[in-house]
Amino acid sequence: MRDDSVADFYDRLAADYHLIFADWDATMTRQGEVLDAVIRGRLGEGAASVLDCSCGIGTQAIGLALRGHRVTGTDLSSAAVGRAAREAALRGARLPAATADMRRLPFADAVFDVVVCADNSLPHLLTEEDVRAALAEMRRVLRDGGLLVVSTRPYDELLRARPASTPPQVGPTSGGRAVTFQLWHWHDDGERYDLEHFQLVAQEQDWRVAVRRTTYWALTQRQLTEFAAGAGFTEIAWELPEASGFYQPLLTARVPRPAPAVDH
Repeated sequence: MRDDSVADFYDRLAADYHLIFADWDATMTRQGEVLDAVIRGRLGEGAASVLDCSCGIGTQAIGLALRGHRVTGTDLSSAAVGRAAREAALRGARLPAATADMRRLPFADAVFDVVVCADNSLPHLLTEEDVRAALAEMRRVLRDGGLLVVSTRPYDELLRARPASTPPQVGPTSGGRAVTFQLWHWHDDGERYDLEHFQLVAQEQDWRVAVRRTTYWALTQRQLTEFAAGAGFTEIAWELPEASGFYQPLLTARVPRPAPAVDH
């Protein structure tokens, strides 16, 4: 992953990111509810200390903060992080946020109960070394017994079809509508693809067109499971959208607790 290219992609998208959704606040609420249920179902009732290490403009981070969790947000994009903090404040939520790379998290060891890495963020890392580094950092900042939650696109299905585009998504704007779609260009290795993100925003009698480009690695569930296990996570499981209610497949995993001391 080239830090500058991914950061630039999201810096340029940050102001318009909400236009991907028909109703961003409703999406924020729904995803917050689902992730809250995942967290409480595994860690028990009560507020958790959560790091969203790819928070973007705050879709999951704000949703979880509004559910009572103590959320910190980081992201490679400074524009996205700044907007996430502002949007949280507008909704009465507290969201400390900072620009940071998930491979080098600026926190001490064992300070969070949960790390969230949603919205297909981890597959921006294009090498095994980088994926392993990010997962090792997520494990490092989690307490014993802590929970990892990662969401990606359904790459097991997508690798069979290798689509060239996504269906258009239409959202409302003050001037009318915004239309978002993507073109995918698969690499010769069959696993990675360049993405062109098109956004057309209605403006009076014309459209404003923005094209942003980035690259992903289509990580399968087996690959990501192996990487998580290699980072020291246990109880690794996948939940598909029809089971979890989240819009992407969810990987959950735990940091093992130390074995109790045995008296001799």
